[in-house]
Amino acid sequence: MTIAAVTGSGDRILAAATRMAQAHGYTGLNIRDLAQDVGIKAASIYHHFASKADLAAAVARRYYEDAAAALEELSAASGDPLVSLRRYPETFRRSLECDNRMCLSSFMAAEYDDLPEAVKKEVQAFADVNVAWLRRSLEASGVVTGEGSRERACAIYAAVAGAQLMARGRADIALFDTLIGTYRAVGLLPG
Repeated sequence: MTIAAVTGSGDRILAAATRMAQAHGYTGLNIRDLAQDVGIKAASIYHHFASKADLAAAVARRYYEDAAAALEELSAASGDPLVSLRRYPETFRRSLECDNRMCLSSFMAAEYDDLPEAVKKEVQAFADVNVAWLRRSLEASGVVTGEGSRERACAIYAAVAGAQLMARGRADIALFDTLIGTYRAVGLLPG
């Protein structure tokens, strides 16, 4: 099922499933609880998504597509790749600002061995989107050349996602800010 085919109650299901997955991961994505949250019968979810795996794959796909759009908006809004790089951690901080949620991809990546193949593919796509955007921004800003840009992009992505994980585990958004400040101080993130 393509995201474009999801409308109306399908969108409400995806939104509620995203919130649920951000709080509890794939294994915590409970169809009965989801149906109750959306205000429909559990069987109605299967009208839109053939299985829990299809639902989770659609959620992860929507999540990485939204993330890609947000990163492109970030680039367009600043017009300066260095400014965009400085603002990149904000994209992860927003999840923490919403009831101490975590990046859906990080949550699902932690459950990687238990994910259906279709969900694994979408979770990997989220990381790929972030790393590709970081790499382009690093090269465009002159922070690094083509050589070493992928490794630096991976390190930044892992560090920012890790800062989010630590902050969520302590319900302390200030810890996230402190870690990001430290990454800037040591030169991993542009200052």
